Amino acid sequence: MKKILTFLFCIPFLLSYGQDENLRNYDYTYYDNIRSVKFHVDGELISLPILALGWPNALLLSFDDISGEDVRDYVYSVEHCNADWTPSNLTEIEYLDGFSDERIDNYDYSFKAKSIYTHYWVRLPNEDMAFLKSGNYLLKVYDDEDEKKLVITRRFMVADPQVDIVQRMVRPAQVSKNRTHQEIDFKVIHEGFEIRNPRQELTAVVLQNGRWDNAITGIKPFISRLEEQSFDYQDKIVFPAGKEFRSIDLRGVRYPDPRLVSMTEQNGKYEAVIETDIKRGGMAHFERFDINGNFIIENTDENGRLSIRRTDNSQSGQNGVSDAERQYQIFGRDDSQDEIHNLQSEYIDALFSLKSSGEMYGEDIYIFGGLTEWQLKPEFKMVYNPAVNAYVAKVKLKQGYYDYIYAALPEGKSEADFEVTEGDWHETENEYTILIYYRPFGGRYDQLIGMKTFTSRR
Repeated sequence: MKKILTFLFCIPFLLSYGQDENLRNYDYTYYDNIRSVKFHVDGELISLPILALGWPNALLLSFDDISGEDVRDYVYSVEHCNADWTPSNLTEIEYLDGFSDERIDNYDYSFKAKSIYTHYWVRLPNEDMAFLKSGNYLLKVYDDEDEKKLVITRRFMVADPQVDIVQRMVRPAQVSKNRTHQEIDFKVIHEGFEIRNPRQELTAVVLQNGRWDNAITGIKPFISRLEEQSFDYQDKIVFPAGKEFRSIDLRGVRYPDPRLVSMTEQNGKYEAVIETDIKRGGMAHFERFDINGNFIIENTDENGRLSIRRTDNSQSGQNGVSDAERQYQIFGRDDSQDEIHNLQSEYIDALFSLKSSGEMYGEDIYIFGGLTEWQLKPEFKMVYNPAVNAYVAKVKLKQGYYDYIYAALPEGKSEADFEVTEGDWHETENEYTILIYYRPFGGRYDQLIGMKTFTSRR
């Protein structure tokens, strides 16, 4: 009896020890030596990390450690979550076939590059584990050599498709948003799949360009029919349209993109000066190629197959806005080329600048996008330089193709404002993803029974 009491007394301590005090349940990189984190469907470089339960596809996590130290003992684990990303009530044995807390054994060293780093990667699922339940998952990567120090977290989803989703883009219900926003209506068709209490058991989430920072969550059916649930609201599933993302091609150091003012190398370190950007808040919408805020690690200095290629010979014009940027296309890339892009690419100190006639008092300016994990990060904060009448920032990026925009953070606010730096236009092409979660009465977790990705033009 004494042993039982002692064990029970220790449980709170053991639980608290097992919890991560600094854990953030969203995409986050915890240390500066971890760079170029990518997490996507294997073979689809700019895809959302979503798997279909039981299908043979896999997710690929990759990252660099630029510390220059020897190989680290990185370990990964996965945790099942509810629709709101809190931990679910399932035990690991219920949602995993195999083991979590496995070492990342795949790594290689950079070569033919002046930059020194170690590249790590792991595929999920793999021979050590497979997923048994649909829903949300949180991937956690630790440095096991340093008391299991958390270094990366990434959200991903496993879907068990049971329903069909039919969506349509509609004119925003509010007249004031007609030219600046995009509104979505959709219905869920579930023939043969019984949902007894739709408003209690179904929840929808809508993502714009794969972002969770501005996701619309907790959406319940508006009208319920026997085998069809309508999410036809007015002024509820509405997103600011933004404008097409800016982009910079940093794939070549020997043959740099024409939009770069300069690319220099000194003592093994590369520095790129990017042509100065201008604010777009008051400018007309301009059609241009983008990858919806994402980025791709890629190298044009070697003879590898490229995933983004130009289809004409035009040169970039002022501020990188030209007909040439409308002539890019995305192609598949063979896994055999990954060595060139992942191991032979340099890290570049890229100097960004945003023209401004004066300092924007009461607001901080940030570079923003997939390269910042859709967060306002201190290392991407810009400072005003009156000598050049521009906000400037120098950030370290691996050779690649990067989308980005500029965000303004008003003093005392927590949400970014893009009205002055970028503006909104209803014809902007955006990618949307609808996720349908289902928890029947008495259920212990949220099942992901439907998902669909589409663009605002289809």
